[in-house]
Amino acid sequence: MRVATRLGPVRMAASPAGLAGLWFEGQRHEPLQHLHGALAWADAADHPLLVQAAGQLDGYLAGTRTAFDLPLDLSSGTPFQQEVWRALLAVGRGSTTSYGALSRQLARPLAMRAVGAAVGRNPLSIVVPCHRVIGANGALTGYAGGLDRKTALLALEGAWPAPVASSRAASARPKQAYR
Repeated sequence: MRVATRLGPVRMAASPAGLAGLWFEGQRHEPLQHLHGALAWADAADHPLLVQAAGQLDGYLAGTRTAFDLPLDLSSGTPFQQEVWRALLAVGRGSTTSYGALSRQLARPLAMRAVGAAVGRNPLSIVVPCHRVIGANGALTGYAGGLDRKTALLALEGAWPAPVASSRAASARPKQAYR
């Protein structure tokens, strides 16, 4: 199913287990094997779960919804990727984390690059909030949907730019919830 959003066209797909994909059109790492052919996930415009997901996405991007309430299917990833994606679900709206913090949370403190690769392959943009992962220094880092969208999502959630403290030395950085 394709839908127009405030941030550009989005494609969604469902498996029998739940919402399995939500990507900005043209973003990196689309799971092409699940979008075409015999193994393709459902993407019909009248699929009940996709209609529900489209409504929730619209409300989220309009600022009238703060969370998603959908069954999710993360099974397209490796066990490690699924573990990272589940950890992303715990990063609350209005907060950010870093790749290093995620790797420590997963008890794999040296796996920052592997965590970054798993974050980049997240099949459920926005719903599994990979946009909330930033660099250790507070800088915005890659986002498969584009940094302009990442910035817009963080701003919508109140995490970018962060309120500047009264000190002149303070910099506008995202609110951070490092674990």
